[in-house]
Amino acid sequence: MSKKNRDRAAATISEPAEEAKSGGKKYAKELARLHVELAHLQAWVKKSGARIAIIFEGRDAAGKGGVIKRLTERVSPRVFRVVALPAPTDREKTQIYMQRYIQHLPAGGEIVIFDRSWYNRPGVERVMGFCSEKQARRFLEQAPTFETALVESGITLLKYFLDVSDEEQERRFRQRADDPLRQWKLSPMDVESYNRWWDYTRAYDEMIRATDTRHAPWWIVPSNDKKRARINCISHILSSIPYERVEFEKPNFSKRQKRPDNFVDDATPRNLVPDVF
Repeated sequence: MSKKNRDRAAATISEPAEEAKSGGKKYAKELARLHVELAHLQAWVKKSGARIAIIFEGRDAAGKGGVIKRLTERVSPRVFRVVALPAPTDREKTQIYMQRYIQHLPAGGEIVIFDRSWYNRPGVERVMGFCSEKQARRFLEQAPTFETALVESGITLLKYFLDVSDEEQERRFRQRADDPLRQWKLSPMDVESYNRWWDYTRAYDEMIRATDTRHAPWWIVPSNDKKRARINCISHILSSIPYERVEFEKPNFSKRQKRPDNFVDDATPRNLVPDVF
């Protein structure tokens, strides 16, 4: 990541608290408005057969999960499909690297959201030694060509990198460690990313520099303020897709059938969930 982008992300911290943090009511109102627009986008994608792939990468604890949750919480999972792949199996390790990602690319009428993606190779895999330096560099050479082919095939490809300062990342990690509801978010890999901050910085800088292309540019999302990052990112997604509002055809709810005269209530004993509230 360029010094300019890092300075921009860091500037978020230095702003006065009342300016840096989005107001709760204002945030909720804007998020509700965006959810309506996402519903319109969904209808258009279904009708037009558009294929959209959205990649989310970034620092650990930068808020990728929060953006994805707000992006998908009011739409259909059949249209907005989230892909978060686990570590590759022994079989997958013998495949062409991109192979296990290609099968998850969107079909017509789908928006696929990659919660981390093929960019694991020049990021986590490279820093942690899960791939060789030669493999990482080869990926950086080939990825632009691969992504150009996706775009030329008709897929809309959007790439977002969520950035957070080292101080804010540490604060979030410590918050996770102290909160039983968030401890599951703190993995050994997160601890390693904390320890290897500058190794990851160098790797991400080179990754973005090598794969920021005209066909598939990177968009940096400063995320020291999570709410601001969510609003900014979702707004950018909506502005990047030339969707149109599709008129909803309201169904005709005809008169419901009457209870048959010969209908008898089932008297078989059934298990009911205890009423505790």
